[in-house]
Amino acid sequence: MVRRREDGYHELQTVMYPVRELYDLITIEPLDSLDVEFESRGIIVDCPADKNLCVRAARLMQQRYATRGVRITLNKRVPFGAGLGGGSADATAVIVAMNDIFELGIDRPTLSSLAAELGSDTTFFVYDSAQYCTGRGEIMEPVEVNLSGKWLVVAKPQEGVSTAEAYGGVTPAVPTDNLCELVSRPVSEWQGSVVNDFERHILVSHPRIAEIKHSLLDSGAEYAAMSGSGSAVFAIFAQCPELNFGTETFVHKELIK
Repeated sequence: MVRRREDGYHELQTVMYPVRELYDLITIEPLDSLDVEFESRGIIVDCPADKNLCVRAARLMQQRYATRGVRITLNKRVPFGAGLGGGSADATAVIVAMNDIFELGIDRPTLSSLAAELGSDTTFFVYDSAQYCTGRGEIMEPVEVNLSGKWLVVAKPQEGVSTAEAYGGVTPAVPTDNLCELVSRPVSEWQGSVVNDFERHILVSHPRIAEIKHSLLDSGAEYAAMSGSGSAVFAIFAQCPELNFGTETFVHKELIK
């Protein structure tokens, strides 16, 4: 977190990396009407349908390109309130799908601009590759991060962290080290140098998140940190780890290829 901006947003420096095997499933069907129909399955999301980012994305496309309506079915599998960008990925998927379904021919830069209207990290899911993100998170450039052959673990406790809580307690500071240079080093050198500024206060107010992070490190993780504004923690292992967090903690493991 670099600074608070006059427009109310925060200036960020972060790296985002795609997780391939943890995702929501979205089905989009064109309608003959202008309606936007929405059905959510899987993890229950505490959000009115008309406020869901999928619906907002569809209506944005209708406003800009006068498309017909769509029926959206969301099978929610990515925990929310986790800092994993699940909702942002869904919104971007709707924009990209409607571009294809209605053969609009929108180029990638324009898709990115559309996605950015719905959130600060939505643009990332247009590119779907490791990106160094600045501005409020929507300005991106490719960054080389080599995690091939590593095991990724994502662990999320039942509790979540609201955006207001995360950003309200963070202390902005200009970093002394170049983040792109730091992540180009071996993962074993990241701990203590690649840091998440949100952790300073979130791990104090949410000791369960801190406990999960320390448990992952104690289990042999080369690196562990809170994902975005939390509450999920991710860790990178050289070998597939044996973990036991109990049923109250969501755990995802995958081999990065």
